Amino acid sequence: MLSETDSIPRIGQVVRITKGREIGQYAVVIQVIDRFVLLADGEKRKYDRPKKKNLHHIEIMDYISPEIQNSLLETGRVTNGKLRFTIQHFIENIVTDVEKGDQHDGERRRN
Repeated sequence: MLSETDSIPRIGQVVRITKGREIGQYAVVIQVIDRFVLLADGEKRKYDRPKKKNLHHIEIMDYISPEIQNSLLETGRVTNGKLRFTIQHFIENIVTDVEKGDQHDGERRRN
């Protein structure tokens, strides 16, 4: 099991996906279930259909959105627009060591 409290993401925290189809993309934690998290990005993964991801398949970023955290704690929901805004804000203002084109090139896979 995970021994460090820092290795367990918190609601509203931005994470980077390191394994699977969406590798390199950013998402927001909307729920934590044992060793899994439910992730949404407001675009491909909407709040109503979050992606269940193993904790070992994500990289936890050092950013928690207070807007999303408060919205989920107060109402139990968050809008997809808030999710998109948070991820865009994180990419534009916080990410410094990754070029913007690497994680979002504008092309999304359609199933």
